[in-house]
Amino acid sequence: MLVPPWLESLLSTSFFTVCRTHGDAARNECNMYCLDCEGGAFCFYCRSSRHKDHQVIQIRRSSYHDVVRVTEIQKVLDISGVQTYVINSARVLFLKERPQPKYGKGVAHICVICGRSLLDPFRFCSLGCKLVGVKRNGEASFTIEAKNEALMERREGISRGEEELREGSQQQQDIYPPTPPPPSSSARRRKGIPHRAPFGS
Repeated sequence: MLVPPWLESLLSTSFFTVCRTHGDAARNECNMYCLDCEGGAFCFYCRSSRHKDHQVIQIRRSSYHDVVRVTEIQKVLDISGVQTYVINSARVLFLKERPQPKYGKGVAHICVICGRSLLDPFRFCSLGCKLVGVKRNGEASFTIEAKNEALMERREGISRGEEELREGSQQQQDIYPPTPPPPSSSARRRKGIPHRAPFGS
């Protein structure tokens, strides 16, 4: 399973509407989403009454766009390849693509789906663009298990390479005797009188 069943529902949900049940309350905006129920956005009060023991993420706003904190979403989703930003001292990522009217000059990194310029060498500007990329060619994945398997394979490759390096260095030590240690600092000699370059005439 490359895409979790709740992700498309999350990306199609409208957030920051007034809660129908708690419209008169102070914190009545629907900015929560339950990964277990997949039933749309709800407010702070609905969470405590209906989703008490469920996996819930909070959606935030940045420049009229929906964002989610990396610390919340990375527990349930592999977000590798998606550009992250620091907003109000929290690292976040955007839920949906944000098309750019014009490309900037000298842009080194762009989203492979929508072409938005990126700050760092990432492939996608948002979770929505990564979803399109996963569905198109299946190169990337959202499952944390797949990410962990890739990390384990990389670590195994590194450890094999380290063993080969150790064996090679051991063979090299057998061929070449070790070099003597440098003299101690107390045994250093002065360089002598500094000589200046002659002035040009």
